[in-house]
Amino acid sequence: MNKIDELFAAQRRTGRKLLSLYFCAGSPVLEGTADVIRTLERRGIDMVEVGIPFSDPLADGPVIQQAAMKALANGMTLARLFDQLESLRGEVKMPLVMMGYLNVILHFGIEHFCRRCAECGVSGMIVPDLPFADYLEEVKPVADKYGLRVIMMITPETSEDRVRFIDAHTDGFIYMVSSAGITGGRSQFSDDHLAYFRRIDALHLRNQRMVGFGISNRQTLLAAQTYAAGAIVGSKFVSLLDEAGGDASRALDRLFEALEK
Repeated sequence: MNKIDELFAAQRRTGRKLLSLYFCAGSPVLEGTADVIRTLERRGIDMVEVGIPFSDPLADGPVIQQAAMKALANGMTLARLFDQLESLRGEVKMPLVMMGYLNVILHFGIEHFCRRCAECGVSGMIVPDLPFADYLEEVKPVADKYGLRVIMMITPETSEDRVRFIDAHTDGFIYMVSSAGITGGRSQFSDDHLAYFRRIDALHLRNQRMVGFGISNRQTLLAAQTYAAGAIVGSKFVSLLDEAGGDASRALDRLFEALEK
């Protein structure tokens, strides 16, 4: 069974709220990917999104853009990233999700990418700029062949019909972007954000949802966890990891402190 499916099946049974973290592979330390993932699992993180650095990350704010530039300057490539992940196969039990832009994956080759994901124990992928029609026609058949989940995003502007269509044609979970725009922390969610969370929750979708973009403190964390299976923290952790010089345990200490405020 796919590890993402196992995680969310358990979440449905227990009701325990999940915490997923994103970091950019190769930043701030080129060879730090495996150690960061090991640390996150040991410290109780439920799922990890491994960012594939790209020179033009349109959906990302300045923190993740800077991390991607640093990773590329360090010499990180997709091939090197897979080599790093391969050392974790059979060791890490939590789901690993690759997150990157379509251009990088196309250049690597969709079949090659999916095969390497399966070989390295990766459970799924998030490709923010993947058109849904291309997903259905070209990516999903290959991903299904290798047992991978392709996670799609929805935003406050996504219509109910579109949300239900995405729900019907994907598996794993739905990435619920908190607001239209780029990644980055915020101090609180507005009434409009909360109305969006409630609206999607009321649809009783087949897939569980994780809320990302803007989770940086206790208020935003609890709001996300109230209306979804859990929250995804990206920019906040990336920033703390950089400040800690790649020491994931120290960055986590500071993150947990921030999420309690």
